[in-house]
Amino acid sequence: VETRVATAEQLTYSEFIHSLPSPTCFTLLNAEPLAGQMCLEISPLIVFPIVDRLLGGTNAEIFIPQRPLTAIENRLVLRIIERALSNLAEAWQDLMQVKFTVAGSESNPHLVQIVAPNEVVVVIGFEIKIGARAGTMSVCIPFNVIEPITGKLGTQSWHAYSHKGATSDEARSVSQNLRHAKVRSRVYLGQTHLTVRELLSLAPGDIIRLNKLVDREFIIRVEDRNKFAGKLGQLRGNRAIQITRNAEPDELL
Repeated sequence: VETRVATAEQLTYSEFIHSLPSPTCFTLLNAEPLAGQMCLEISPLIVFPIVDRLLGGTNAEIFIPQRPLTAIENRLVLRIIERALSNLAEAWQDLMQVKFTVAGSESNPHLVQIVAPNEVVVVIGFEIKIGARAGTMSVCIPFNVIEPITGKLGTQSWHAYSHKGATSDEARSVSQNLRHAKVRSRVYLGQTHLTVRELLSLAPGDIIRLNKLVDREFIIRVEDRNKFAGKLGQLRGNRAIQITRNAEPDELL
């Protein structure tokens, strides 16, 4: 999963609501001790692939339905959101201690009014990529929610925050979490060219000759990027590959 900040805008709440699709995944957030509510919107282009993966799918050619989440799907997504809120709280901790909790969810954002339509809000837009799929996520923060702490948002405060390095505890926490992250690795055995006639005539038992000899090195890709080269073999009755060197980023498969 790749996430990046795409936009940061000042809008009215009405403009924000009318920019969203419907139905969508619209979640209300409490941010204690701040008064009022924030909201989190996640595009269906991201929500349904997440649900598919949680239920054991592969996201291959998944159809994105134009409907609200079912009760079961909504519970699954809320579990992910609750985990994400702990990371959101960490992002705020240098400014103040905030406890984020889910206050409710809705599929039609036009039915939710956390502030008056003409009230000013800050909208931070994120681009999220899950494999080959991409979608957006938006965090909407009404101005009246952060108005009591605007004194902490001065230029000097943000300048000091932006130049603050990670502490040893933070670096250790990131390192430990990364060690348990799962990555997808693939070994590419080779390729060949077939005519349509040859493709249609294939049957069980046919042998397809690839463009690589068995004693050549094969490329190992990690998250769709060339990482290692190695030679094929066997280990305890299973196919295996022995890493022989690092692969070049543009090395042919």
